[in-house]
Amino acid sequence: MSPTPPARRLRLGLPRRVFSQVLLMQVAIAAGVAVLVTGLFLAPLSDQLDDQAMRRALAIAQTTAVQPQLAKDLVSTRPSVDGPVQTEAERIRKASGAEYVVVMNMNGVRWSHTDPKQIGGVVSTDPRQALAGHEVMQIDEGTLGRSARGKVPLRDADGKIVGAVSVGIEYDSVRARLIHAIPGLFAYAGAALAIGALAAYLISRRVQRQTRDLAFSDISALLAEREAMLHGIREGVVALDRGGRVRLLNDEAQRLLGIGEEAVGRSLDEALGEGRTTDVLAGRVTGTDLLTVQGQRVLVANRMPTDDGGAVATLRDRTELEQLGRELDSTRGLIDALRAQDHEHANRMHTLLGLLELEMYEDAVEFVGEVVGDHRATSEQVTEKIHDPLLTALLVGKATVAAERGVALSLSNRTFLPDQLIDPRGLVTIVGNLVDNALDAVAGTPHARVEVELRAEARTAVLRVRDTGPGVPVEQRELVFADGWSTKKPPAHGKRGIGLSLVRRLAERQGGSARVGEADGGGAEFTVILPEALAEPELRDPVPAGTAPSPAGAPSPEPAQELRTATAATKEES
Repeated sequence: MSPTPPARRLRLGLPRRVFSQVLLMQVAIAAGVAVLVTGLFLAPLSDQLDDQAMRRALAIAQTTAVQPQLAKDLVSTRPSVDGPVQTEAERIRKASGAEYVVVMNMNGVRWSHTDPKQIGGVVSTDPRQALAGHEVMQIDEGTLGRSARGKVPLRDADGKIVGAVSVGIEYDSVRARLIHAIPGLFAYAGAALAIGALAAYLISRRVQRQTRDLAFSDISALLAEREAMLHGIREGVVALDRGGRVRLLNDEAQRLLGIGEEAVGRSLDEALGEGRTTDVLAGRVTGTDLLTVQGQRVLVANRMPTDDGGAVATLRDRTELEQLGRELDSTRGLIDALRAQDHEHANRMHTLLGLLELEMYEDAVEFVGEVVGDHRATSEQVTEKIHDPLLTALLVGKATVAAERGVALSLSNRTFLPDQLIDPRGLVTIVGNLVDNALDAVAGTPHARVEVELRAEARTAVLRVRDTGPGVPVEQRELVFADGWSTKKPPAHGKRGIGLSLVRRLAERQGGSARVGEADGGGAEFTVILPEALAEPELRDPVPAGTAPSPAGAPSPEPAQELRTATAATKEES
């Protein structure tokens, strides 16, 4: 017969279902415990029954030895089957149910025995301890087999030892008692096993419901897949228990929140400290796609409660989007400036055309001179005081937007910033946020004006933005920097309340500060101080080979010319 193919062989082992495995293991454990407990109970029970048998044999021997006539008959008669010693010993044996009652003299010769043939013979076991005056209890082998024995000395009326009495109880009778007790013990053990099996069944059913009847291998695979997924996705995942303690952090969440595995098991307040991020993750702030700032990162958080009273929160990094958005705002500002310039240029060309058609040549020349002069003054005002091209472009664009909104945007006479910024993009974000905030604050007010002051003090950059708006009440001067706080309604395309918070975060990243106070003459004055924001002159990038260096602090001709073109209408519109 050919062997069975491997694919068709029966595989013996544990069943795959969790319910069956748990039930089988628990029943096996219950059965093992029942057998172990029964064995542990039977072992001392056997010893106790042996001890009782030996004590009973000793008691019979003691009762026999206290009869004074027995000692006299032992001394005065010869050992015989019909002798008084044998007669009395048999009477006592039958009355007590002992296996034998042996009376011996000092030489160990029997005067009585169950087997008459043994009378007159020497005992098979050592009688010296009993003949020496000691009482003995033992389990021993004799001529009648294994028995529980009790030996005591036999004394005459004067107390002299004249022999000994040995009484034996058949060991099989002890064993019979033990065997008789076993069915009851097994009944109790069986009842305990049945109760254990029922409890195992109920527990297995509960485990089945909780594990959805998956196999242990499936659960293990799911856990492995979960670990790989949690630590592989590019979103931060934070799991909380019902007490608000962190029970899981994937790698991305640790990176975004700036914490490690030591945060697991701790509350959010302990792991992150107080702040909006903690409030959002803890559910004290509700909503979807909530913006928060943690460290130097802008995060979008969502929180989902779980059935056990805990929650799972997801985090997305929006920092780069915010930075790109600010740079896009700068670009949009330039586009708005070009659009305004194109519109105003068309108006001026129409005006010039009308003057020429009216043959008002002198007025036309004067008009062209005024326009060119205004354009030159506007571009030079920015480029001479601020030498960083990104900031220059931003402020030119913001000036154009401000002019369209009827707001006068100007630079303070104290403004001067060389082209030595270490992080110009960060300062662009700060200036853009503060100027936008100021333009919103003065919108709709008479004689609206926003003034920007940017200056360098050694390596420290100082920024002040003043406006003629309603100002910020004293009790709200710290609140305005909180994540998500805003006095304006959120726009349809996004959320407010992140700009000023981002300003403070960027300032604190460089070891600086951001605060708000009251401007001279009313309105708000935002002040940002950035230590170590400017590089040392010798640390600046070298001029590329073949390029003539510009004067210290002066911008290159190309950006300046572009800015002049882009800001052609700024002064007149403001």
